[in-house]
Amino acid sequence: MKFSHIILSGFCALATASGAYAIAQGGDLSLLESVERGMWQLRAVGGGPSGAPVSQICVSDPARLVQIQHGASACEHYVVRSSATSITVSYSCKGHGQGLTTIRKESPRLIHIQSQGIRDNAPFSFAVEGRRMNAC
Repeated sequence: MKFSHIILSGFCALATASGAYAIAQGGDLSLLESVERGMWQLRAVGGGPSGAPVSQICVSDPARLVQIQHGASACEHYVVRSSATSITVSYSCKGHGQGLTTIRKESPRLIHIQSQGIRDNAPFSFAVEGRRMNAC
């Protein structure tokens, strides 16, 4: 599947969702609090054609970037590792699958996301570069 088909539904749900999620013991998502809210452009990176698809997403809660493929699903998050510039989160969405996401922050307006897991019994794996464009 192409990048735009694989995660477009997740982006749409992410932009409009207000579903619940929980953070388990093992760390927190404070790194994501320093990521600016607003309209973000996400471009596929690594192994793709030079004209990689681009998607835009309105980010009102940066913690949602952890579970792009699962959109508004109620998921439990467990912070596996965190540092001043990156965070790795394992998450599980009862009845919908699970994932492991690493977000590396270069600045409050530039991030890299790598995520893989299972969504509705199908595997996914993607890497994107996110750039904040403007307000939404």
